[in-house]
Amino acid sequence: MEHYDLIIVGSGSGNAIPDYLADWRVAIVERGTFGGTCLNVGCIPSKMFVLPADKAVDAQHSAKLGIDTQFNGADWGAIRDRVFGRIDPISAGGREYRATGSPNVTLIEGTARFVAAKVLEVGSRTISAPNILVAAGARPVTPPIAGLVETGFHTSDSIMRLDRLPERLGIIGGGFIAVEMGHVFSGLGSEVVLVNRSNGLLRGFDGDISSRFAEVFGERVELRLGNVPTKVERLDDGRIGMTVGDEVIVVDELLVATGREPNSDLVDADAAGIECHHHGTIVVDDTMATNVEGIWAIGDVANGYQLKHLANAEANVAFWNIAHPDDIRHQSYKAVPGAVFSNPQVASVGMTEEQAIEAGLPICVGRRDYGGTAYGWALVDETSFAKVIINTETGMFVGAHILGPQASILIQPIIQAMELDTPAERVGRGVFYIHPALSEVVENAILDALVEPDVPRAVAPGSAADIDPRPSDAHLEPGLAEPDPVE
Repeated sequence: MEHYDLIIVGSGSGNAIPDYLADWRVAIVERGTFGGTCLNVGCIPSKMFVLPADKAVDAQHSAKLGIDTQFNGADWGAIRDRVFGRIDPISAGGREYRATGSPNVTLIEGTARFVAAKVLEVGSRTISAPNILVAAGARPVTPPIAGLVETGFHTSDSIMRLDRLPERLGIIGGGFIAVEMGHVFSGLGSEVVLVNRSNGLLRGFDGDISSRFAEVFGERVELRLGNVPTKVERLDDGRIGMTVGDEVIVVDELLVATGREPNSDLVDADAAGIECHHHGTIVVDDTMATNVEGIWAIGDVANGYQLKHLANAEANVAFWNIAHPDDIRHQSYKAVPGAVFSNPQVASVGMTEEQAIEAGLPICVGRRDYGGTAYGWALVDETSFAKVIINTETGMFVGAHILGPQASILIQPIIQAMELDTPAERVGRGVFYIHPALSEVVENAILDALVEPDVPRAVAPGSAADIDPRPSDAHLEPGLAEPDPVE
């Protein structure tokens, strides 16, 4: 048996080993491509595809600005090669560094499985350590549709590496991955038909956001909502047929984007006595500790958000606590934001209006359309908006939701206010907003809420809501479920 001071399962956020562990003997176990989901098949490559798709869409819709531009097609191979020509060497370089250039780190390739609380097997090797960090991530869900596995399909792991742009792409799902890839392929020239079990898109987002998104997105993508394919088959001409109701929808390629499931089963967490939620995410506290002393977990395997920026933050907390047991740090979940880089773009933080009402919070809502600001006039934008939700007893933000250009940037002041306990009144009235910048849409959404007579003009800093803001696992379902989110 090989003994280490620390074993890390997964080379995504778990690879960010801090300098204060330089004298520890560390093992990293990786079952797939070095660097994890974000680098190889997630946030980074997908956004590198989104940018050219955005520009292609802009070129097709410039007449409203009084200019004549055209989209004449995309060189898919060139785009793909530019993306992975940048990413693949980074992954390979990271692997090489950990394999040969880190004197205190041993890279072990294979699937790690617990055989006891502090013991793992990786192929024929048995390794142990007093501290183990499980950062094993998640993988795409395969829904139980007749013929799907036999026919063959793509997931987010493979869809961006297609040899050619499909003339017609089918997508099953309605979450982050489905709508981002739907935008990429429709923007670059594919016909896209999206089939989703729910009657809307972006389930779990604020109702105003999800309904407006479906309305705008449906202008470019053929939506078949409230439907589940009952059968998938390979046709004689090599294309794929999806049976939806009484119709067979024929596509050239099929993307299945029905969510991602945590890899706790692959590491055999039960064998170590590690407690998991019913959907498989490992139960951790805000120090990133599991119920088994010395075993920690971070990222997609340990939370329902599935966001890289949160995984990185959790890694920082976990590494510190592993090395400094007398100076424990805690991970905050007060204001974990997320963004959907589709078109339109969406950003969200905190509670939706529906969640706040269900929780019984006293709230007021402010809303401003992009078209109600000077820069919105410049954009000739008639669909985008920002929405804020404020607790009328504390004057604190409960949540914020934005749909439209640069939503992921515009929401940042609200994220900071929620995390730093800054009253909404100070954010709305106490700082400058550059005129006529698009940020005025956030300012005006806040001011719209502050006209409510019940909103305090000044309050002492405090929590936005006495509610544990970490997402429950209760909404996750097997099969065709679409767990939140996948970045």
